[in-house]
Amino acid sequence: MSSYENTSQAFDDGLAVRRQVMGDDFVDRALSRTDGTESAEMQRFVTEHVWDAVWNRPGLPRRDRSLLNLGILTALRAHEELAGHVRGALNNGLSREEIVEAIVHTTGYCGAPAALSAMKVVQQVFDEA
Repeated sequence: MSSYENTSQAFDDGLAVRRQVMGDDFVDRALSRTDGTESAEMQRFVTEHVWDAVWNRPGLPRRDRSLLNLGILTALRAHEELAGHVRGALNNGLSREEIVEAIVHTTGYCGAPAALSAMKVVQQVFDEA
């Protein structure tokens, strides 16, 4: 039995947003990697409480949420998450130029090492596209 059977409405709604932003392949890999393990609970929690409860709030469009994530993930040096959210930002309508500018902007607030490291991740995603 899959860890993702008998889900809540919040999970289903969050999963729909997650797939729209991150793409089916990314989401399928994340879920299959944890299915049947204790880590599946984290995937369920994030899908319900971030992808539904946060991403489905009416106050900001998805494009703006993606832009915020680029800065936040750069500051946290969360490179694995950053790569996925660069693809998500492209899916949500940000241009390559806007993504690069967002990373350049983080230099003043996060420092050159964080921004340079983030730009490596961004460039890898661009090169794969």
